[in-house]
Amino acid sequence: MAARSKIYPSAEAALADLEDGSRLMFGGFGLSGNAEGCIAAVAKSGKHKLTIISNNCGNQRQGLAILLQQRQVQKFIGSFVGGNPDLEELMLKGEIEVELSPQGTFAERIRAGGAGIGGFYTPTAVGTLIAEGKDERTFTVPGPDGVPVARRMILETGLTADFACIRAKTADTFGNLRFYRTSKNFSPLMAMAARTTIVEAEEIVDQGAIDPDDVHLPGLFVTRIFQGSAFKNVIEQRTVRKRA
Repeated sequence: MAARSKIYPSAEAALADLEDGSRLMFGGFGLSGNAEGCIAAVAKSGKHKLTIISNNCGNQRQGLAILLQQRQVQKFIGSFVGGNPDLEELMLKGEIEVELSPQGTFAERIRAGGAGIGGFYTPTAVGTLIAEGKDERTFTVPGPDGVPVARRMILETGLTADFACIRAKTADTFGNLRFYRTSKNFSPLMAMAARTTIVEAEEIVDQGAIDPDDVHLPGLFVTRIFQGSAFKNVIEQRTVRKRA
């Protein structure tokens, strides 16, 4: 029996089974590496009460911020809220639940979810608002000079999702991926932590066209692929040299 193709005609087709209340992970950092077609398809779907898991939920009224503007997001889990007036407005009105994680903890929570690990203890954020209500224990660990020291740590839980929407520079037809430089960020971890991984590829090549040593994410973790187009590739802060 021939394997079922992972190639879909569009973002809308790849997200056809999105439902109200779905949990979605989005790769990207700020507006860099966003799966722009997936964001537009979710916005067009009109689905509500979504949980968005991403480093930040858009920026400067762009990217994932469109889902905030349309009041489609019930909860946001991430590590950065700055530069996002739409999120600020909803937070001040009490119209969205926000769960913040320090960035390293955020990445590890996704990795843990993908590895089937329910939770882990970390010293990060002990004694802060983020630690409120979380189990705390003291562990003996090696200190800077090798002498064991007692450190307070809090329990953080793994993160999983129904969908991971990620963007890749190159995908082959099996789903082996290469990312473009730092736009790789959280995407491989998210692909492992989601039930369905949707890849928006800038280019799709035949299986085997990517050298195995150049594969950033094996196709085993990829469920659906579509050809992206008309990327905006917004530059958040353009800095140029001024002439004297």
